[in-house]
Amino acid sequence: MSTSDIAAVKTIEDFADQADEYKDAIKKLVRSHAINELYGAQVFDEPAIALAPTPYAKWLTCRVAMEEYGHHVRFKELGQKLGMSEAELMPGGDKKPLSIFEYPLKNWAEFCVIKLLADLAEILQVEDLLHCTFHPLRNLARATMPEEKFHADFGKEFTSEMIRTPEGKAAIQQAINDYFPVLPGFFGRDKSKNNEIFRKWGIKLRKNEDMRADYLNRAQALVDELGLELPDVSQAA
Repeated sequence: MSTSDIAAVKTIEDFADQADEYKDAIKKLVRSHAINELYGAQVFDEPAIALAPTPYAKWLTCRVAMEEYGHHVRFKELGQKLGMSEAELMPGGDKKPLSIFEYPLKNWAEFCVIKLLADLAEILQVEDLLHCTFHPLRNLARATMPEEKFHADFGKEFTSEMIRTPEGKAAIQQAINDYFPVLPGFFGRDKSKNNEIFRKWGIKLRKNEDMRADYLNRAQALVDELGLELPDVSQAA
């Protein structure tokens, strides 16, 4: 069954009439995005403003932080329209953030790599919602995608600048070695029950393992282009 075979839910009002399994699945995704967008802005983007080496870099980093906070606000607003409480859409409680947020940002090279490779993972996640059967979520994904692409381009631009010197290239490679091993975890576990439900209802398109494989291929091509290396993550899942 393809997404086109599943009836679209075009409005918030129509959402209330859907099956509980569908509503719970949508709420899980909205909650995850709201919480993780806020964590990313707080843990990485805002602190990176002080680490940025030039006024130009600070200006663009401020834009990245503003947009990431904006993504949180948009997903939070959608969640509240679906009947979720503010507490459900904020950090805390039983919803744990992505593991990458457990590693405090230490330097500019790390931020460049996070934008280069972590935001690439986010692009794949958003891509999988671009044809979501719940149109308010689909439309939100389509609205945020250009900003996600800008963040990844930001990472590539400043990574490319840093690797022009041996010292900068070494710092970037170390950041890749430190952060990349946790990034495949963005895509969840193989044979995920949640993912099976998402695909059943046309909320997402692909299996976690297929998305992870696609991500690893794209990340490899990207670092190859830059003359860098990825650490072995063959055991990551």
